Amino acid sequence: MNQEILPASSSMKEFESFLESAYTIGIFLDIHVAQLKNVAKMAKAHDKRIIFHVDLINGLRNDEYAVEYLFQEFRPYGIISTKASVIKKAKSKGMIAIQRIFLIDSHALEKSYRLIEKTKPDYIEVLPGAMPWMIAEVKERTNIPVLAGGLIRTAEEVKSALDAGAAAITTSETELWYSLS
Repeated sequence: MNQEILPASSSMKEFESFLESAYTIGIFLDIHVAQLKNVAKMAKAHDKRIIFHVDLINGLRNDEYAVEYLFQEFRPYGIISTKASVIKKAKSKGMIAIQRIFLIDSHALEKSYRLIEKTKPDYIEVLPGAMPWMIAEVKERTNIPVLAGGLIRTAEEVKSALDAGAAAITTSETELWYSLS
């Protein structure tokens, strides 16, 4: 990925803003299965690449069958998930696979490291991303590019995450989509 900001849309209004932006790659969060066809069609018409957060598609189970369906019907650029089977299936289909992990405590982090060893995602999305020291640790420990998301609210926090080694910031804060412009 060659973008420092990955706009994340959780509504059609935000998605339309993304379509009008200069960004090529965007994420769609919290979508209903009935909207997938329209979103994919609109993205293609605007020459945009979409990453779907499989765990947040309402009406579609977040499993390897969902990935197969998404791949066959919509050919997304990539997917995000917390589930190992989803990540593995996406990789087998040639999609960008982003493993989402939550930085809750040391035990959860160690469990995430073990999962990442098995799935070998293309990227790891860490939430919350407003902890630069954790971005650096995850990147160093896994040797996998890190995306920072969640609780990044200012341009300074964007810069801190990028300076700590994040490959990009995932954010639904539309004002941050333009913080580096």
